[in-house]
Amino acid sequence: MLSKSILKSLFNLVCSLFVLFNITNSYGQHTTYGQFWNEIQFNQSISKKWSTEIDLGTTHSSTETSSNLFEKTIQRSVRGWVHHYFSPRWKLSAFTAYYSNKDVPEIGQFESPEWRFALQGIYYFHKTGYTLSTRSRAEFRHMRNQDGDYENVFRYRQQIKYIQPINSKVLREGVIYGVASDEIYLKSGTKVTGESFFDRNRFNIGAGYLLTDNIQIELTYANEYLPRNQGNQIMNAASLNISFNNLLRNIKKKIVDNIHNKHQEED
Repeated sequence: MLSKSILKSLFNLVCSLFVLFNITNSYGQHTTYGQFWNEIQFNQSISKKWSTEIDLGTTHSSTETSSNLFEKTIQRSVRGWVHHYFSPRWKLSAFTAYYSNKDVPEIGQFESPEWRFALQGIYYFHKTGYTLSTRSRAEFRHMRNQDGDYENVFRYRQQIKYIQPINSKVLREGVIYGVASDEIYLKSGTKVTGESFFDRNRFNIGAGYLLTDNIQIELTYANEYLPRNQGNQIMNAASLNISFNNLLRNIKKKIVDNIHNKHQEED
């Protein structure tokens, strides 16, 4: 019962924020889109210092003629990570990803397959009762433009993020937490993504809940501002992320434990 009421409250909060910002932005001289982002993460620890991760993502969007968040599926992605926990404060990562971009407003609403490679570092300011972190990421994007040619785009991202557990001092099973972040994007100028140096700003706020120590749900509202040559754009997005830690290992352990317990009962 606790988890259902929590998830319902989180959903109502994000929807309220989404409607508020959508109404506010609709009066500006911008093109505003409503979107729904969904990502499922599978994390697997290898040792105390190393882990891997696979992310599966989907983006749905409204259009200029329809306000339905699910009017079009504009992007699907798969991303593979390697993480190295260099110290208690530093986490270093790298990923390779493939993005199937179709009808994406920010790049001109044409099909643009993309390979993406990135290096990333996160520095944690560990504090009692909350966590503050800053993330730096360098992305190398190989994208197809409207003429069918591939272009290389370099993008730098800098984020600051705040996490506040609500019903505990640490993140563990049964804990609700609030999360807020802001991130700026800077990029090289190309035909496929536009010539502007400033790519966008993304503000994110919401909450999460740890169903178990290994399963986590996070529901947030994201607001993106994108300056573009054809006219500035604003994205209002509801974002749902689900994370599984050591899923296959935990399933295997549960099966082995069940078999062991069954044998004990038979004996």
